[in-house]
Amino acid sequence: MKKINLRKFNLRLFKRLSAHEKRITVATLFTIIRLLLTPFIVGAMIFGYWGIAFFLFIVAALTDAIDGSLARFCNQKTFLGACLDPIADKLLLLCCFGTLAFINTPLFAIPRWFVFFVLAKEVLQVGGAIILYKVKGHLDVHPTLLGKLTMVVQVCFIIWLFACYFFNWVPIKTYYTMLSILLILVFASLTQYVVIGVKYFLINSEH
Repeated sequence: MKKINLRKFNLRLFKRLSAHEKRITVATLFTIIRLLLTPFIVGAMIFGYWGIAFFLFIVAALTDAIDGSLARFCNQKTFLGACLDPIADKLLLLCCFGTLAFINTPLFAIPRWFVFFVLAKEVLQVGGAIILYKVKGHLDVHPTLLGKLTMVVQVCFIIWLFACYFFNWVPIKTYYTMLSILLILVFASLTQYVVIGVKYFLINSEH
């Protein structure tokens, strides 16, 4: 994974980046498609069109796999794409979880406390990164295997929920089992990033 120096997130420095780093590649287009699909997925959920929501979410999940593959294997990695990809992922998941928690669903809903927990995890991660950047002046971002696994399980969980709504399945035990596994993964991922952040702070404080 290419290191991303957070100094580049300064708007003035972003404007100074080369056109190569800010160009919209085919991989970035798939990321943008995922961003654009998010409000349509939420709208389909609100109005109870679970089949449409199911289909659109699968398309959005596929764009996530496609843009990553294109960026790696077709040499289409850009700074713009590296910024937009995690934003699109987090926005899609948080919007879906939030909608499932606050609307009337045909079977079972996502607990609201779970949505707040996932949101708190994202806020703590971003907040921690900002603090480290302010203290150190730079920060290298490295997605972990556990973080990627948590992302994949969240996507699979939402797809499974949509399938349950569409086919009118009511597997209560499976639902609570998957929710528990996801809760453990989210907590473990947050803990791992906190440990990495603390180690990064201590190691760099010695130099």
